[in-house]
Amino acid sequence: MTANYNNILVPMDGSKESEAALVRAIELTKDAGDSGILSILNIIDTRAFQNVASFDDTMVEAVSDETRKTLDRYKQQALDAGVKNVDYLIEYGSPKALIAKDVPNEVNADIIVIGATGLNAVERLVIGSVTEFVTRTAKVDVLVVRG
Repeated sequence: MTANYNNILVPMDGSKESEAALVRAIELTKDAGDSGILSILNIIDTRAFQNVASFDDTMVEAVSDETRKTLDRYKQQALDAGVKNVDYLIEYGSPKALIAKDVPNEVNADIIVIGATGLNAVERLVIGSVTEFVTRTAKVDVLVVRG
């Protein structure tokens, strides 16, 4: 018995693991044929800006502009690979809750395809792995891809 996934969500953080997840998500979307929809997600973690003394809106705009350029490249990669329905989202806030709960509901995801980790061992120990949280709490299937 195999599951059919039509709405595939892939969170991207620029790591090699997330780029491997994108390749796998593209394959799954192509397997779904014309009904397959690929949603590429990037989350700008606004908590990171709270520690910057000179924080202002122009900093968020600069990060958002750079994120759009990167996501445009990922979208083009999917289109070039033959995916017909692909879009991306930029969200702001905590990656854990957004990836595990909010965005899958928003895009009606059937599966989340996520890189094994974008953090080093110390960061995982201190703040916890986003991937681990998503696999524990998401209401849809989660495919963890190793880089």
